[in-house]
Amino acid sequence: MNTNNINTNNINTRCENYRNFFTKEYLMGPNSLRLLDEMLAKYPLKEGSRVMDLGCGMGITSLFLAKEAKVNVFATDLWISATQNAQNFKKWGVEDRIIPIHADANDLPYAHEYFDAIVSIDAFHYFAAKKGVFEQKILPFLKKDGVLVVAMPGLKKELTEEQADMMLEWFEGNRDDLDTFHSGKWWMDLFGDSDDYEVVMDFDLDCFDEAWNDWFKSGHEYGIKDKSYFNKGLGKYLSFVGIVIRRKH
Repeated sequence: MNTNNINTNNINTRCENYRNFFTKEYLMGPNSLRLLDEMLAKYPLKEGSRVMDLGCGMGITSLFLAKEAKVNVFATDLWISATQNAQNFKKWGVEDRIIPIHADANDLPYAHEYFDAIVSIDAFHYFAAKKGVFEQKILPFLKKDGVLVVAMPGLKKELTEEQADMMLEWFEGNRDDLDTFHSGKWWMDLFGDSDDYEVVMDFDLDCFDEAWNDWFKSGHEYGIKDKSYFNKGLGKYLSFVGIVIRRKH
């Protein structure tokens, strides 16, 4: 991908209203608001739903969910403290719609069958890229007919050895990080067929260029590093994987 000549014709106006969050202070990777905006456009949530934002980071996806989807949000993250996010939610005037929680995705502190939806933007691959994790650690918290809505970085197709070497260099030799990046087909094979849930949607997101370009322009040191790898050709292997799964019973 040429990072200097990006087509911005398809940018969603709704997301543009949050441009003041497209900064290194709030972004933790490719623009999560772009990813969430596209997922909600393709699979809207019911107004008033109870939603877990799993891996909410600095809370901007929770803000977007509360204001744009008009749902009640449990903003859940391991890396950012509940206190820090609570301060942001109060500053943004949404503290009555969002409850901040500090928790590990593998040990969630909620009642089973509590949520109408679980949304995970640019986070799911970190903790769920192993057989059985979704079924054992996440699915139980969805109500019957509740949905998991996921957007995460991934691959257009599984890597050759040469491509994997470039990815491993990008990850500074951390093979655990490399092992979280997979194609949509790989994820579909991981989920497989189940009597308990069904895949409602799976696709590669359209906002790839915009989400990455926002990250490159944020001024974050990791964004600058990532752009240098895109300029070497890394971007042609990558995609954003979008998945919606419904719990059957």
